Amino acid sequence: MAAFHPQFEDLPKEFAVFPLSGVLMLPRGKLPLNIFERRYLAMVMDSLATGRMFGMIQPDPHAPAPEAGRGGSDEPGLYRVGCLGRVSSFSETDDGRLLVTLTGMVRFTVEAELAGHRGYRRVRGDFSRYFNDMDMDMALATAEIEREKLLTALRGYFARRNVDANWDAIRDLSDDGLIVTLSMACPFEAVEKQALLEAPTDTDRAATLLALLQMGAAGPDAPPGHSVS
Repeated sequence: MAAFHPQFEDLPKEFAVFPLSGVLMLPRGKLPLNIFERRYLAMVMDSLATGRMFGMIQPDPHAPAPEAGRGGSDEPGLYRVGCLGRVSSFSETDDGRLLVTLTGMVRFTVEAELAGHRGYRRVRGDFSRYFNDMDMDMALATAEIEREKLLTALRGYFARRNVDANWDAIRDLSDDGLIVTLSMACPFEAVEKQALLEAPTDTDRAATLLALLQMGAAGPDAPPGHSVS
């Protein structure tokens, strides 16, 4: 267990969530966040005082909107699965923003949305389906990927989408790091990001990622402007 990595029994039952479409956080991934909206500044500051944890989750346009008092009448519904992260670093800027690195720990299923606090949303989460997310040694040992096939598909995907990639950094990634980093960084659609998040195992996620890259390489060209490093 890495330093400062909470035990399963230490996970909060109720916690804040940051709904952000098209943004994926996975266990063992590191997600940089630029926090500037007042309610999310409050969320981060509250989390720093209470375990440094909050969840990332995507809005679901097909899910019911939250009840009054549980997120606001104009807030979207949420997907049922998100990922709890721990603030592993942060800094303040002169203009009042917080630059945060959130390290993914474990996925959760939303049991219920709770009353909001200081403008941000909160849920009661269930981690029981994803106990193995916190076993870092097992995750590193059991993932099975076809690395060369994945890299070949990635080259085609990046070429089709005019993505500027740091290939030296990509080649240096471990198998686990490659799957987590590409799943989080590639510009997939929100529903595709959710499929990667909800993949039952790391091997399943690798297969899903490969399929998405192969389909993307065969799809229409995209405008330039994205980079992965």
